[in-house]
Amino acid sequence: MKQFKNEYQQIVDAHSPKNKVWANSMKAFLVGGIICTLGQGLVYLYMYWGLSFDESSMLSTITLILASMVCTAFNVYDNIGKFGGAGALIPITGFANSMVSSAMEYKKEGYIYGLGAKLFSIAGPVIVFGTIASVVVGIIYYFV
Repeated sequence: MKQFKNEYQQIVDAHSPKNKVWANSMKAFLVGGIICTLGQGLVYLYMYWGLSFDESSMLSTITLILASMVCTAFNVYDNIGKFGGAGALIPITGFANSMVSSAMEYKKEGYIYGLGAKLFSIAGPVIVFGTIASVVVGIIYYFV
């Protein structure tokens, strides 16, 4: 029986894809770092143009969301995601990508039932979790 398990394990090892953990980690770090650096650069650029830090941060977030939406619409973000893996899932750009992707997938069903309804199939759970988490953190913060 033990010999069968060893033979089976050899077959599994021979046919399993090799996982390149270090290479994938470096790619994710690179892509995530570029996106975050771009966001920070936008903050500095908007502050250079005379906006306050709060206004610059808000405008930088909006710019990153818009850029992610445009890149998703032109299938550029998919290529970034294929290369960078988890690095492309930075919360701002990754969430915008998932929203636009789900909306584009169901656009042919119409603007109301397709685009409008399916847009919130991804956003719904995230918004619910965010709301519940903020209430819990607020209660903890109030009592501590």
